[in-house]
Amino acid sequence: MKIIAIGSIVKPVSDDERKEVMPREVPATLKHYLDGKIEQFWYRQDAPGVIFLMNVESVDQAKAELDTLPLVTGGFAKYDLMPVGPLAPLGLLIQGK
Repeated sequence: MKIIAIGSIVKPVSDDERKEVMPREVPATLKHYLDGKIEQFWYRQDAPGVIFLMNVESVDQAKAELDTLPLVTGGFAKYDLMPVGPLAPLGLLIQGK
């Protein structure tokens, strides 16, 4: 199952907090990537945060994975999860269907 996870900063991160949490956040995110749970990632251009394309079994699994990230456990970030799939209406364009 593919999930778009849209991360938002919900509590400002001070410089001291950033110095403490980011050395843990980056390796934790990289571990999810290397484990195949996060397939792609982007930094948001409209607001502070990130967007992940996840490959997981369920929305619940995506939430469980993201809930382990230090910015989430510290109360600084949250994720909105959106399951996505193939664009099924394109099948109507296939001749004979």
